[in-house]
Amino acid sequence: MAQSSYPPIGNPVAIVSPQFCAAYPVDLTIVRKLLSITEGNFAVTDVNGNVMFKIKGKVFSLRDRRVLVDNAGNPILTLQQKILTAHRRWQVYRGDSTDAKDLLFSVKKSSLIQFKTQLDVFLAANTKEDVCDFKIKGSWLERSCTIYLGDTSTIIAQMHRKHSVQSIVLGKDTFSVTVYPHVDYAFIVALVVVLEEINEDRDD
Repeated sequence: MAQSSYPPIGNPVAIVSPQFCAAYPVDLTIVRKLLSITEGNFAVTDVNGNVMFKIKGKVFSLRDRRVLVDNAGNPILTLQQKILTAHRRWQVYRGDSTDAKDLLFSVKKSSLIQFKTQLDVFLAANTKEDVCDFKIKGSWLERSCTIYLGDTSTIIAQMHRKHSVQSIVLGKDTFSVTVYPHVDYAFIVALVVVLEEINEDRDD
């Protein structure tokens, strides 16, 4: 794919760290093991099948909490659902912290009743939350969604579902995510995990 087909982004989108920004599009595969109660219910691989991240669930914690770790097991981000909020808000912190000073961003549903998925992402510095910093739009049933820069039409990542016989037999959900150049792919992985969690508990 020609580089020119990706719109230039004014500044690199480095939310977690510039080390997760590449000068080229990054294709990731996210495999969710449906039957896993043990730690590590998601694995994120590159196109060659190398594990880049894992998401570990804290199953027995008071709140829903997930930790994104790199392939060496170092915690990159902690994702935690904020309880007692109407809009299903998840907060994402640096490392394995849940201190307010380490909050990087939060994600919530744009509205309570939704037929299509729309989530707003607010960076920690955006305390007013008048305008979102990023927006996720898509259809969860089709497992296709697009992540935009703010309330604009500038796309920074796209996700779609992969269908394979193996995924059906093994009880795995597999999506592929294309992260656009100069966009923090650890940040995008965290957004996809939150999207999955928010949609998982749709029924309760």
